[in-house]
Amino acid sequence: MNEDDPPPVLSGEGRHVLVVEDDGELRPLLLALLRRSGFRASGARNGVEMREVLAGAARVDLVLLDVMLPGRSGFELCRDIRAQGDLPVILLTALGEASDRVVGLELGADDYMVKPPDPRELVARIRAVLRRRDGGGAVGTGGARDRAVFGGWTLDTRRRELTAPGGGRVELTSGEYDLLLAFVERPQRVLSRDQLLDLARGRAFGGLGRSVDAQVSRLRGKLGGRHDEAVGVIKTLRGAGYMLACDVEWS
Repeated sequence: MNEDDPPPVLSGEGRHVLVVEDDGELRPLLLALLRRSGFRASGARNGVEMREVLAGAARVDLVLLDVMLPGRSGFELCRDIRAQGDLPVILLTALGEASDRVVGLELGADDYMVKPPDPRELVARIRAVLRRRDGGGAVGTGGARDRAVFGGWTLDTRRRELTAPGGGRVELTSGEYDLLLAFVERPQRVLSRDQLLDLARGRAFGGLGRSVDAQVSRLRGKLGGRHDEAVGVIKTLRGAGYMLACDVEWS
């Protein structure tokens, strides 16, 4: 670990995030943000230091991994991590091309953010990834978040089941479920095609932005809406993206 990093907080109930970032200005900022947000956080500058932390006594719950690292790249390190287990990984990079994001996701990354990340969004994505890996349970709340209710619909995140307002079960493909989960975890918030591609891990879209539109259209149809509607459960905002236009209650 870099000696100029603040020491990791090793007490409390926060989940432990390892930040692998060679930027000496950005790394301390990310560590401070995570600690303020209730996480334990450790820093590493490269793959060698990353492996030292992972081999240490303190369990790591998630790796925030820069792609452009000296020595082995974040893509290579992500492949190594995934080959050894299911430790969650969020890639962090200055690259903005959809093809680069898809490469990272296909290597097994759980999410992908472009630098500099929005602090609130970064914390939200870390919590969302940890929650998904926990099977839908809440992160750091002390309670379960198994069921999202929105506009009369109910999404059971443990069973991956969607129930209509009238009580009937609606079948979802894996891609439709991932897309819907991205919406219900971010209600009343505009999500661009690129964000939806990242959040749903690129599995359903093949890296093509227009395919996001097709997937949203199919999901909207199952929610009882129309492809071009501007109101309803999923709202279209021309030139901006899509938004879940109703509140979500978790239980």
